[in-house]
Amino acid sequence: MHWLLLMLAGLFEIGFTTCLKMSENFSRLWWSLGFVLCITLSFFLLNKAIQVIPIGTAYAVWTGIGAVGTVLIGILFFQEPVDFWRLLFIVLLIGSILGLKLMAAS
Repeated sequence: MHWLLLMLAGLFEIGFTTCLKMSENFSRLWWSLGFVLCITLSFFLLNKAIQVIPIGTAYAVWTGIGAVGTVLIGILFFQEPVDFWRLLFIVLLIGSILGLKLMAAS
């Protein structure tokens, strides 16, 4: 259950970074409100997850999900560059996240 909360927290992290970009320095109301909602839910769910999952593991997984997702959003929607090295390091990051999950005691 707590791993599901952590994954949801990571997805909301992707949401708040995307809303941050789309808010144009908080000048667009709905994107700014989306940012506030997503960041609040992300931290709330992260807080719930760390009640059971070790904080170091949870934080690494949370930031990893957010980083990978945000990079993919950038590539898919904001025409950010795609090259071999960038994709390789994304795959390594995903492998690290999975490794942390598989090695976690809880």
